Amino acid sequence: MASDNADWLALTEEEALEPDLPICDPHHHLWDARPDFVQPRYLLDEFLEDLASGHNVVSTVFIECGAMFRADGPEEMRPVGETEFVNGIAAMSASGGYGPVRIAAGIVGTAYLDRGDGAAAVLDAQIEAGRGRFRGIRQGVTWHESGQVPNHRTEPPPGLYDSAGFRAGLAHLAPRALTFELWCYHTQLEEAARLVRDFPDQTFILDHFGGPIGIGPYAGRADEVFGYWREAVAPVAACPNVMAKLGGLAMEVNGFGWHEQSRPPTSQELMDGSRRYYEATLELFGTERCLFESNFPVEKVSCSYTVLWNAFKRLTAGYSADEKAALYHDNAARIYRV
Repeated sequence: MASDNADWLALTEEEALEPDLPICDPHHHLWDARPDFVQPRYLLDEFLEDLASGHNVVSTVFIECGAMFRADGPEEMRPVGETEFVNGIAAMSASGGYGPVRIAAGIVGTAYLDRGDGAAAVLDAQIEAGRGRFRGIRQGVTWHESGQVPNHRTEPPPGLYDSAGFRAGLAHLAPRALTFELWCYHTQLEEAARLVRDFPDQTFILDHFGGPIGIGPYAGRADEVFGYWREAVAPVAACPNVMAKLGGLAMEVNGFGWHEQSRPPTSQELMDGSRRYYEATLELFGTERCLFESNFPVEKVSCSYTVLWNAFKRLTAGYSADEKAALYHDNAARIYRV
């Protein structure tokens, strides 16, 4: 099933740059029956169609998105259904019958960590359901007081990272060698900094640059938002247990407005519009703690898979072979053990 904007995306076509460069895409989703998204169905066939764009994607990591939760049973155990669903697709890919790429070689699911020590049993169930592929947890906290800014689908309360219950649940991840994805807005980065400092033995991955908002009360304030973000993300980057995903800026919430243009942006336009976030993050975290991500199919609202990875490759055109290997594949493969 094609995306709802397939005809529009076709207005900007590019050949893949550096097509031999191995890529581990460490952030994508799989789902069905999501009418609110630009691609309501995104299963194995749809993802493989994007991966056939010419870039050398050799493996991927699935990130939770609330798909295929169990319809019954204890509420806290229902997210395990998502891992069961994704592991089935991963097994299909691992058969080799769909090409050499290994889809969902790593799986990041979710759990209600704010329920404290009760999360431990859920984590064990997730690990079991992953059959050797389960790697971590994401529990989104994106929240803003403005009704013009969308909150996470779980409607988290403000201050979740600071809560005793959440921290009690989070403490069960490191002993199980599980990572934690930080999905917050730029206005919550100070909270994230406190969390990562207080859990030095926990590996964290900052998703989507820490969510700079560019809509609602932040529309037309791009320079101000960047300045605030740059100052707020620095303490997060100062903690060596935090990695940073480079991507996720083509969503509507970021306010670049690419999806409203008469044609999609080229890879050069895409990178030029958001370059300062990439350059600042690479400066703060270093190439050894950064990894490029697609965030597909969410980013498809603004660009194609080919154009997105070309934008990254334009940024790194002058980087060394070792730096490119780290950013596009090796860091992700190490962090997610794929």
